[in-house]
Amino acid sequence: MSITAERIKKLRKQKQLTQQGLADIIESSRDTIANYENDRNKSTLAMLTLIADALDTTVEYLQGKTDSPLKTPAVDDNGDEPPLTEGQKQVAYFIDPSATPEEIEQIKKLVEIAKLSKRRL
Repeated sequence: MSITAERIKKLRKQKQLTQQGLADIIESSRDTIANYENDRNKSTLAMLTLIADALDTTVEYLQGKTDSPLKTPAVDDNGDEPPLTEGQKQVAYFIDPSATPEEIEQIKKLVEIAKLSKRRL
């Protein structure tokens, strides 16, 4: 069994989630989760990102690139979030000011997935 399969299963159980519960969170099927955990299928980077978020860990941990399952937030020395990059400012400019916090979080997730996908190219 791959390290990714083992870690998905281990963290899912630690979070006291069933395969169906994890599937519901990431809007997938129980069979998909079972296939990942049993090494029958390899997950895409986008799917691995969703699983990592649902299990409150990082893609790097799931892939075995690090042994720490903890997320480390990007903050500067004074504890505040770092300033927005020029690209982030452009994206923020086009977000509807009436967007709900949930919609903004979804947009942030999509941007993160896009950034990770870009690294694969």
